[in-house]
Amino acid sequence: MGGEEGRSARSWTREPPNRALVDGLAESLYIRRMPARKIQVGQVWKKDDTAEQYLITKVYNEALTTWVLLRKTGAESERPVKVKVDQKGPTQTLPGYSYALQSDDF
Repeated sequence: MGGEEGRSARSWTREPPNRALVDGLAESLYIRRMPARKIQVGQVWKKDDTAEQYLITKVYNEALTTWVLLRKTGAESERPVKVKVDQKGPTQTLPGYSYALQSDDF
């Protein structure tokens, strides 16, 4: 019996593989307000003051700073905008921009 108790106790200490999944309605405030944990090429960000949308076309590092190049969606002929990534703990943000999936436009 001692062997069975040891096995049973060990199985309870492991977390199930789907434990990290967020389960909730799309209308949930938590899901809509959760920032992007990692900025990646292909994400769309909205400029806070104009509500214009920008696509991340490049993410790169210079020394200890991460930068992104943003291109305005629908205006491929305009010059890209270079923005410094703000690292706040485990999340990354772009000052003056909001992750577009947080808006109700989609």
